[in-house]
Amino acid sequence: MKPHFLFPYWCRYLGWGLVIAHVPMSIIGRANGMINPLDNPPTQSLFTGEHLFFICTSLVMALGLFIVAFSREKIEDEQIWHVRLDSLRWAIYINYLVLIASLIFIFDTAHILELNLWVPLIFFIIRFRWVIYRLNRSLSREG
Repeated sequence: MKPHFLFPYWCRYLGWGLVIAHVPMSIIGRANGMINPLDNPPTQSLFTGEHLFFICTSLVMALGLFIVAFSREKIEDEQIWHVRLDSLRWAIYINYLVLIASLIFIFDTAHILELNLWVPLIFFIIRFRWVIYRLNRSLSREG
C-alpha cells in the first residue's frame, strides 16, 4: 500500500521544532504586551501588531501540529494506515464534542477558534502515538 499525501518521515522533527518554537514566541509576545487580539473590540483594525502576532504564532503551532500528525512512519503498512484512520475519526468525534460543549458553556465564543484549530490535531497525535506504543509493546512481549 502506498500512503498518499503524507510528509516524509524527517518532517516530523521539523513539525516538533515548530510546536516547540511556539512556546517561547508566545511567552515573549505576552511579556512584551502583545495581548490576545481576540480580547480586543471589533472596531480596531484587522492588521494591528497584536493581531499579526497572534496570526503568526497560531500558524506556527497549527503548521507544526499538522506536519507532525501527517508525517510518515518509518514502516508504513496497512495496520499503521488503519490506526491513522481510526485516530483521525476519534479526533473528529472529540473535536465536535469539545466544540458543542464550548458553544453551550463558554460565553466568549472568540476563543473557540483557537480551540477548534488545535484540538483535533493534538488529540489525533496523542491517540495515534498511544496506539502505536501499545502495538509496539505487545509485539515486544510476544517476541
